[in-house]
Amino acid sequence: MKLTRRYHIVLAILVTFVLLAAAGVYYMTAHGFSAHDEPTFIEVAVARQMRHMGVPRGARDLANPVPDTPEVLEAGLAHFADHCAICHANNGRGDTAMGRNMYPKAPDMRAAQTQDLSDGELFYIIQNGVRLTGMPAWGSGGHDGEADSWKLVRFIRHLPQLTDEERTRMEKLNPRSPGEMNMPDEQDFLEGKTPDAAPGRSGHAPGKG
Repeated sequence: MKLTRRYHIVLAILVTFVLLAAAGVYYMTAHGFSAHDEPTFIEVAVARQMRHMGVPRGARDLANPVPDTPEVLEAGLAHFADHCAICHANNGRGDTAMGRNMYPKAPDMRAAQTQDLSDGELFYIIQNGVRLTGMPAWGSGGHDGEADSWKLVRFIRHLPQLTDEERTRMEKLNPRSPGEMNMPDEQDFLEGKTPDAAPGRSGHAPGKG
């Protein structure tokens, strides 16, 4: 009796899987692929589970070795503005031209799906990226690179409390295009500053370094 019931359960699971797969194939052949689409509930659930499984258990339990100080937070803020905001936005919401048009979309890092991750998980994701997404692996080895990533973890924790003043400072640190570099803002112009002298306008492309 028990074997028969177990057989029926396994059979039902297999049939459901086959039907879902068939529906997925039909949808893709009818509509094609587009990064503009929103991921389905199943894709989101599977992606989160795969992300969780992709982080080694030992990495999840790592404690952040950098202190929670204003200096560390400021360093994390500057690093996020220069390296991460192009996809995640200064406030972490992900509402940027790059973030909106990825598949899957850049997540809202203020939300529970990110904030509930352990410090070790966040560090591992920053260092190693997430396969089949737009999240690159920033880890380049060396103590300095790891310290930068841990500072980013501190700043990510701070994102839900980000102030307007901090966001304004980040805007001055965001990478600029060559055209923007040659256009001082109104305050710089009034103060007689040249584009080269304007702070936070290096024009460096996002990248670890």
